[in-house]
Amino acid sequence: MAIDALSNGATVFVLGDQRLDSSNAGTFSEELESVTEAASRAVVIDMQSLDYISSAGLRAIMQAVRKMQQQGGILALCSLSDGVRAVFETSGFDQLIEIHPSRADAIAAVASDN
Repeated sequence: MAIDALSNGATVFVLGDQRLDSSNAGTFSEELESVTEAASRAVVIDMQSLDYISSAGLRAIMQAVRKMQQQGGILALCSLSDGVRAVFETSGFDQLIEIHPSRADAIAAVASDN
């Protein structure tokens, strides 16, 4: 997992793992918490490499969304595979989290929201 700070104030968190499940959700949650604490306005999670997400992964993302909302910021997702997008749609989380087709789209959206 890597973090790219961008000049427009958004932070992009690149999820490098192919799976986000109970075996790595704790580590992911800790890293994401560090990112959300440091982020001033917006966090974009780039999920291009992610092939699978479990309920533990969904929970970690929702915790980060709530934290960003409490800070007056926004958290958005981008570049979801069809399978991962289906999990978000089935769970209804796609109604609670901004999801964008590409990193550029997500950055533009969070920049205009803030």
